Amino acid sequence: MMPRSSTRGARVLVAAASVAVMIVSVFPLLVAISSSLKTGDGLFDPALWPAAPTLENYRHLFHEHPFGRNLLNSLLVSGSVVAVSLVLSLMAAWSLGRVDFRGRALLLMCILAASMFPQVAVLSGMFELVRVLGLYDRLGALMLSDLMLTLPFTVWVLVTFMRQLPRELEEAAAMDGLGPLTLVFRIFLPLLWPALVATGLLAFIAAWNEFLFALTFTLSPETRTVPVAIALISASSAFELPWGAIMAASVVVTLPLVGLVLLLQRHIVSGLTQGAVKG
Repeated sequence: MMPRSSTRGARVLVAAASVAVMIVSVFPLLVAISSSLKTGDGLFDPALWPAAPTLENYRHLFHEHPFGRNLLNSLLVSGSVVAVSLVLSLMAAWSLGRVDFRGRALLLMCILAASMFPQVAVLSGMFELVRVLGLYDRLGALMLSDLMLTLPFTVWVLVTFMRQLPRELEEAAAMDGLGPLTLVFRIFLPLLWPALVATGLLAFIAAWNEFLFALTFTLSPETRTVPVAIALISASSAFELPWGAIMAASVVVTLPLVGLVLLLQRHIVSGLTQGAVKG
């Protein structure tokens, strides 16, 4: 048994490490919020809270740029990509995790290998596919290309969770004459809900922050997503960069993700820990 003093020291060390990680994680967001409330020479003031806070940067962001439309584009693309990824991954996870067939391990390796290619390596081929399908400068091009980023990840994660479900559920469903779709969506889906929430949130963040495909496959301001919109704000002036507007855009883009994490944190923790313990 460990001495009480050692246990107390370990707790203090863990608490100190947690505080340090929290400060490192939250401080950039606090700086961005502070800078978004400053204008002119106040942007160079190192004080965390501005002497004269103003919302001028936010007004400039939404009045001088179609940032509201860019936010809606990102929401539509990310939401659609997550929905399609989870539906396809759920069926793929059932077949790869519960059905025995020849070549299953090889197929899983191919799915994993698909996620290892850098985006720039597949950019030209994806561009040709988008052009042939007539999706250039449309949100459909981003939905299609972002699936390449999210599908391998969601399939691999859900396969891990699917393998841990008891076989008795399938045996009982087979005795009742249930088909595969009913088994997956009526029996397995409620049990995998925490895993779906955690996986879907990570896929949403990946699609929300995707930049290279969005920059390549969109041209008009009405079809841009927020990462491209922010990059073009930073390049809109050759002599005086609008740092305040950039910080305001960063805050507006980050807060929805923070809100989603706080709202779904119970399901996220449950989903992440569920895969660590053999049921």
